[in-house]
Amino acid sequence: MLLFLWPFEAQALEKYGRPLPSMEGADENGHEAEETLFGGYLLTGVFAKNPSFAARPDNTGLVGLRHMLHLETDLYKQYLTFYTDQNFFSDRTNGWIELSEWDGTYAFTGVLDHFAWRLQYERDAPLDRTGLIQAYADGLVTAKLQSAQDMAWWRRIFPNQSLTMYGGAGWLFHNSNYFARPDNSGRALFRYVAHADLDLYKNKVVLYGDVNMFTDREAGNQARPTELDWIVGLALRWRQTELAIYHEQDQPLDRAGLVQKYLAVQLRFSFDVSKQDLGIGKSAGGAPAQ
Repeated sequence: MLLFLWPFEAQALEKYGRPLPSMEGADENGHEAEETLFGGYLLTGVFAKNPSFAARPDNTGLVGLRHMLHLETDLYKQYLTFYTDQNFFSDRTNGWIELSEWDGTYAFTGVLDHFAWRLQYERDAPLDRTGLIQAYADGLVTAKLQSAQDMAWWRRIFPNQSLTMYGGAGWLFHNSNYFARPDNSGRALFRYVAHADLDLYKNKVVLYGDVNMFTDREAGNQARPTELDWIVGLALRWRQTELAIYHEQDQPLDRAGLVQKYLAVQLRFSFDVSKQDLGIGKSAGGAPAQ
């Protein structure tokens, strides 16, 4: 937790606002230099232990499986990127296989030096029955700190273990039933985030953690956090493939109430095709197009 209390406010839930460690190493800046034509990842996971994490927005069922597709394209270098996340969950109390929830996210994001911004719309809906739909649109501004560029003291003490941290704040300027606590009470207004990746061995073994907090627009103090979601995970990588085990817990902060938690194992495969790979944006002789 000391990683999340670092006084420098860093970037937020990775470049795209998702609690997954980057597949690139801390010293790799090639993606920012090259425009992505299309890229992303495929993810599938099993909630190996799940006493309370719900399988639908109305808090019914228990998640058994998770499947996700992330797609992105750079519209203008790293300054303007469009991405979408499509998340699907199944209910272990209903046979494990049949999908019970679909969360769709669509966003624009950009990176400038240590800072990033994001405009995002998300809609969470049940798939196997009618029921509650949660939707919101938010803006997020974050900042980033990397040991390779910003922390000489860290490089001296831990020359082989790079650290990346980011954090920031956001505003849910549109909110249709997106709640401020795990028990579906209140309506979220502000979001505070922090994330850290610790490279234990050559970007092949990565320890990561994530914190996500919401405030309640219906509370007397709208800036006070009412929910804390935290994740701790360990990722093992080989080329473009990642196997991770992680624990998540979502809990209220301002009152007693429902706590949702689980332990999951997931497999992620990433892909990326840059415009330079296909010769887009260059002249026939290989020089950049004017």
